Amino acid sequence: MTNPEDSDAQHTLPTSFKEELNALEGIDYQMPASLDAFYRMYARPQLRYAATVLGDMRAAKTVVRRLYTHLALNWSAALLEEGGPEAYAWRMLKMRVEIHMRMAVTPTADGRSTASAANARTTAAHEAARATLEAMRKHLAALESPIGLYTAIAELPERQFDVMILQYALGYPSNQVAHIMGINAGTVRTHRRQARKRIATKLGIDLGDDEEKE
Repeated sequence: MTNPEDSDAQHTLPTSFKEELNALEGIDYQMPASLDAFYRMYARPQLRYAATVLGDMRAAKTVVRRLYTHLALNWSAALLEEGGPEAYAWRMLKMRVEIHMRMAVTPTADGRSTASAANARTTAAHEAARATLEAMRKHLAALESPIGLYTAIAELPERQFDVMILQYALGYPSNQVAHIMGINAGTVRTHRRQARKRIATKLGIDLGDDEEKE
C-alpha cells in the first residue's frame, strides 16, 4: 500500500478556507475549536478520496469546501449524529461526490447526455487495482491483465469499495480508515476481507490470508 503521507501539497486545502468559514457572508460565525480540529484531521484524507474517485483535483476541492461549509452551519447537529461527526461527514462527502458525478455530464453522439459516475468509479478502481496489484503481487502474479481486477473492484458494494480505495489506493491503515469513515476498525477489516473474497471469486484465484499487520 502507498504511504498516505507521501502525497504532495496538491492534496491539501488552503488554510484561508478556514478564514472563509469564519467570515460566512451575512452570518456572525466563529469556527468552533472542535470543528477546526476536525478539519485539520480529516480534510486531507477526504480530499484525497474525492480526488481519487472524481479523477479531478479541482472538483475534489470544490466538493470538500462545500462539505465544510455545510458542517460549519450544522456542526452542533453533526456532533449528535449516530457514529459521531466522522460518520456524518463521510455520508455528506459521499453524497456530494455522487451529486458532482451526476452533474458532470458528457453529450453523446446522438445528442443525449450521460452521467460520468461509471467513469469516475472506474478511475478510482484503476487506482485501487494498481495499488492492490503491488500489495498482493505474489497472489496476482498469474494475472495476464489487470482489467479483470479493475472490474472486480469497481463492482464491489459501496462500503467495500471505499475501504479498498482508502486502504490500497491511498494507503491508510485500518484504524485510520475507521476514523475517516466513522466506523470501527473491526468493521473495516470485515469489509476488506469480504472485498478480497469477492475479488478472488471474480478472478478465480486464491488471494491467501488477509496479511495486514495492524
